[in-house]
Amino acid sequence: MGLSTGAGSTSTGLRTLLAGLPFPRFGGGRLVLAVDVSPWLRSDAPCSAEWLFCHVYGRAKPVSQFIPGSPYSFVAVLELGATSWTSVLDVIRLGPEDDAIAVTATLLRAVAERLVSAGQWVPGDPDIAIVMDAGYDVTRLAWVLRDLPIELVGAGRQRLGDATAQAHTREYAAIYPPGGRPAEARQGGDRVHPRLTHRLLGGDAEAPGLRLRGEG
Repeated sequence: MGLSTGAGSTSTGLRTLLAGLPFPRFGGGRLVLAVDVSPWLRSDAPCSAEWLFCHVYGRAKPVSQFIPGSPYSFVAVLELGATSWTSVLDVIRLGPEDDAIAVTATLLRAVAERLVSAGQWVPGDPDIAIVMDAGYDVTRLAWVLRDLPIELVGAGRQRLGDATAQAHTREYAAIYPPGGRPAEARQGGDRVHPRLTHRLLGGDAEAPGLRLRGEG
């Protein structure tokens, strides 16, 4: 109801209550969070300066679309296993003038401080891990939040060349387990190129001015 009526964030009391709930843990008792942005699409809503055009995919068309709505930044607790269940800790609406990274930093700081206050992290525990996709400036966020007991894990943007190089590396490692530099490859043959053979058999033994395609 809050999102439908344009509510920008969760209440302070609800945030505090959520921070005190029991959460699933990873190895060593580590708490793992995720931060992301999800659009709340309102194509039927009246025009407003607070609405944005959200870039979305896969809505009955194989192309991207821009649909009126509001992007919401949220932080959720993750758990082990193939499950879609998460515990949302906080959510805030991004406005037209907001800096997404600055809002994310403020959001993560507030969540981390509430978790510490609720006893979800105490000195000696593993740092709280926060995972995010490649759209976030992990370096900037890590610097801004360096005083908190958190560890940021961001996905890198992989280029096609990097993926190809890794595939070749794995293939070579499987073929040549000892490793090291591969032997220099050479290729040769004992036959004349078919086009040369054709020209010479035509009676022009010296083949003056003979040029192959792409030469000269």
